[in-house]
Amino acid sequence: MIAQQLLNGLFLGAVYALFAVGYTLVFGVLDILNLAHAAIFTAAAFAAFSLAAAGVPLPLAFLGAAVLAGIMGILLDRVAFAPLRARNAGTLVPLISSIGVAIIIGAILRGIYGVDERHFTVGGLDTAPVIRLGPLTFTTVELTIFLAAIVLMLVLSWILRATTLGRRIRAVAEDRVAAALLGVDLERTIAATFFIASSLGGAAGVLTGLEYNSVTLDMGGPIELKGLAVIILGGMGSVTGAVIGGFILGAVETLAIAYGLSAWRDAVLFGVMFLLLVARPTGLFGKRALRAA
Repeated sequence: MIAQQLLNGLFLGAVYALFAVGYTLVFGVLDILNLAHAAIFTAAAFAAFSLAAAGVPLPLAFLGAAVLAGIMGILLDRVAFAPLRARNAGTLVPLISSIGVAIIIGAILRGIYGVDERHFTVGGLDTAPVIRLGPLTFTTVELTIFLAAIVLMLVLSWILRATTLGRRIRAVAEDRVAAALLGVDLERTIAATFFIASSLGGAAGVLTGLEYNSVTLDMGGPIELKGLAVIILGGMGSVTGAVIGGFILGAVETLAIAYGLSAWRDAVLFGVMFLLLVARPTGLFGKRALRAA
């Protein structure tokens, strides 16, 4: 039973990690929390639902929604962050600005889709084949979601470590002034960061919608808090920490449910996070590890 729950936690943690990586990527570069990240997560899930309902195959709907989320991220930066960044507005004002954008996105989605829960009607999500490996049981949908999340995180790691864009992102995270003096185009690099971060958040939204075969207006609320918990636990600005923190929280949540603490799972989750932070206040991987990603 424990093995099965740990496997379930692995599947759940992969989505948490994918969402949190987008959070921590923006924080690592700009030292701000983008609280519109969850709204983009929700918008991407609805976009994938609309594309699938229009007859687009699920893999293409997934890619289309992730790209749309990336474009929304760029627009978010241009509207909510770039003007404030140009005026050296600090960190609190952009945070409030992102909350305003999140409210606007939520209102637009409510106007388009209403408040009813939506379900994917294609792809056989409800009748997905079951895979059994000894005592472990999971569906092909769960396996696909897990693999998609892992592949996206590996691609991000490769981008940050082995590409010119990745080196520019890490340079801007280290010191924006020095990066500009070395010829890095700050605004283009920041725009690329928002595109990548929002695409990952949008992908997490689509995967969450597929995992539960449910898309709702309030689906971003719970994962927003857990995403914040993940990046704090992993270490603010640490991509590696966000990944590992996501898996830890996923495992703790599923174990809490398995042992009859479903109503208390969030209390258990944040209690464990609190104890870990007492032992290591900077998080598992310290601060600003994005610079060395």
